[in-house]
Amino acid sequence: MADINTIAKQFTDFYYNTFDTNRANLGALYRDMSMLTWEGSQLLGATSISEKLAGLPFEKVLHKVTTLDAQPSSPSVASVIVSVTGLLVVDDSPNPLQFSQVFQLIPDGGSYYVYNDIFRLNYGA
Repeated sequence: MADINTIAKQFTDFYYNTFDTNRANLGALYRDMSMLTWEGSQLLGATSISEKLAGLPFEKVLHKVTTLDAQPSSPSVASVIVSVTGLLVVDDSPNPLQFSQVFQLIPDGGSYYVYNDIFRLNYGA
């Protein structure tokens, strides 16, 4: 198995660059059995997930990854759990939002797809 930290870094670099430049292209990373939980709302399937991400109510966004952790998620398949925290700059706001996101990546040919994706904004008390 390739180094999971390398896989996690390459995936998150690609994911967030694509998210920040053209969210509509993220659909190719999901499959019909993929699930996204976005702020508590669950969406199933690449089409629903793509529509949700493309329809988010902001024009411009920039992800700044603060932490990135990866672990194998199965003893029999080269799948990977990726946990990310960071800052989200929305529409050039001077006050970035804190976020956390967890991906479960499943091998597919020479690449990976997102089987599970959980996103949350992290609000301070």
